[in-house]
Amino acid sequence: MQTNKDVKQGPSATTNAPNSIGRTTSYLGPGLLIKGEISGNEDLKLESNVEGLVSIGGFRLTVGPNAHLKADIVAREALISGEVIGDISACDRIEIMRSASIVGELSTGKITIEEGACFKGSVEVGSQTAQIGTDLDTLLRGAKKTEETRS
Repeated sequence: MQTNKDVKQGPSATTNAPNSIGRTTSYLGPGLLIKGEISGNEDLKLESNVEGLVSIGGFRLTVGPNAHLKADIVAREALISGEVIGDISACDRIEIMRSASIVGELSTGKITIEEGACFKGSVEVGSQTAQIGTDLDTLLRGAKKTEETRS
């Protein structure tokens, strides 16, 4: 996993813990403020404050209940329990838990929204053309084109 620009407050909180399918998951804790881009090739759990872009391509992103993101997200799967202001693109699925608050556009293959979750934006399900093996540059170009058409 790589991060750009500023990391403020507290020590690094990266740990590796196995997830349900045997891969490791990186963790960024609540004492961190990250401005810039987070990209990587492994599952990631965020409990921190992030401003920028989170891109983990073919992997799972978990946004914990204490996390606050002003960021666009690109992942295979996204499980959201915290606050996200930004667009989420997950080629496989997005799960929005009851503690979540999301403002933005969602694009995914499958979606689950628990009763009590807050969501304002649009949802596009099933027409995602990017595949798990798509490289980061291709995904970002698609996100940039979408942003330009909204402007």
